[in-house]
Amino acid sequence: MPALPFYPDQASTFAGEVDALYTFLILLSIVFGAGIALALVVFAVKYRRRGPDDRPELIHGSMALELAWSLGPLVIVMGIFVWSAALYYRIQRAPKNAMEIHVVGKRWMWKIQHMTGQREINELHVPIGAPVRLTITSEDVIHSFFVPAFRVKTDAVPGRYTSLWFEARQTGRFHLFCAEYCGTKHSGMIGSVVVMEPAAFQEWLAGGPSLSPAAEGEKLFQSLACITCHRADSGARGPSLEGLFGRPVALSDGGTAVATPEYIRESILTPSAKVVAGYQPVMPTFQGQVTEEQILHIIEYLKTLRPAPAAAIPVPPAGAPSPAARPQPKSSPKP
Repeated sequence: MPALPFYPDQASTFAGEVDALYTFLILLSIVFGAGIALALVVFAVKYRRRGPDDRPELIHGSMALELAWSLGPLVIVMGIFVWSAALYYRIQRAPKNAMEIHVVGKRWMWKIQHMTGQREINELHVPIGAPVRLTITSEDVIHSFFVPAFRVKTDAVPGRYTSLWFEARQTGRFHLFCAEYCGTKHSGMIGSVVVMEPAAFQEWLAGGPSLSPAAEGEKLFQSLACITCHRADSGARGPSLEGLFGRPVALSDGGTAVATPEYIRESILTPSAKVVAGYQPVMPTFQGQVTEEQILHIIEYLKTLRPAPAAAIPVPPAGAPSPAARPQPKSSPKP
């Protein structure tokens, strides 16, 4: 490795593609910048005024030249757009089998939790060769999760969920920064991403027994007495939450909303913002009673709730008469 590398380590699958695009933009800027500077010097010398009576010749223009300097840059910038848009689309769409991890930014630390329950602060352990998707939010101000070696960066915004994904291709320890000024100790909000071999990662996971986010969400759901209103029976004061996640919800104002993580978070903190059709706005706010981590736990718990299966209708064996065709016992005459 050179003493002063031009780029950080290319430690993710699309780091090379990002560097290729960035290198192309740098070289293009150098070529055009040098060309324009050279043209300025040449034209200044060649077409300088040589005397007080010197008059320039009239120039009527050139259609070929005008087309060249119009269509040439158009082709170049459209090529850059298509190239960068395709790369951006790939970076933003995580594979469906990606490992899910929660990240909460807080002055001045990164709080991280795996779906198996392991917690970390300012350190993230991941396996090599496996796609990893981070769901990121903030408890206070805007932060920015930045891993230069992976070429990934996204903001952690209060009240919103952002995400990024990567697939590490080499083991080691890589720098993690907050790339958004967030206060007096912003420069100390640093950490590491530790990429491990799959077997070593599984061993690391086994070393920290803890409740999963979904299990913690279930405990919180019970302790906050959410179950008293959100029951499955028809007499409940709130709608049933079984099978809620990802489903369209009819609202009392005639509109609909999809039960995304943002919708669930809003329903917990500002329940009167979107009231479900057929119910009254009687749910109290839990603002200040639950943290961002606990809201993520509740969301993970709601993801596990599935609609109750419909009762199966017994099917008679082949050749057996249907219930309607079976002889019915004669009723005794009324007295």
